[in-house]
Amino acid sequence: MPEQRWRSGPGKHLPFALVLGVGVLGLVRIFQYHWRQGAVLLGVSLLVAAVLRILVTDEQAGLIKIRGRGMDAFLYSTLGIVVIAVALTITGGPLSR
Repeated sequence: MPEQRWRSGPGKHLPFALVLGVGVLGLVRIFQYHWRQGAVLLGVSLLVAAVLRILVTDEQAGLIKIRGRGMDAFLYSTLGIVVIAVALTITGGPLSR
């Protein structure tokens, strides 16, 4: 019975909705002029996508599935780490808070 939940229309997109929710929260923080926190949240959303891509099956992955499981996890995690590293290391500038 629990597997039916993943096969339904809305249930299939739960991993994407989680990633999208964290990403939207990051964009909200950026628009509130807390760009560093927002950028870190965007990086975290990519790391969440990488973890979910590893944990769920191809059918359950829904919209976070782009390539193969290993390649998706590698690219999501690499980009997430890079975004977080850049957000934490940039100092100064017009938006320095």
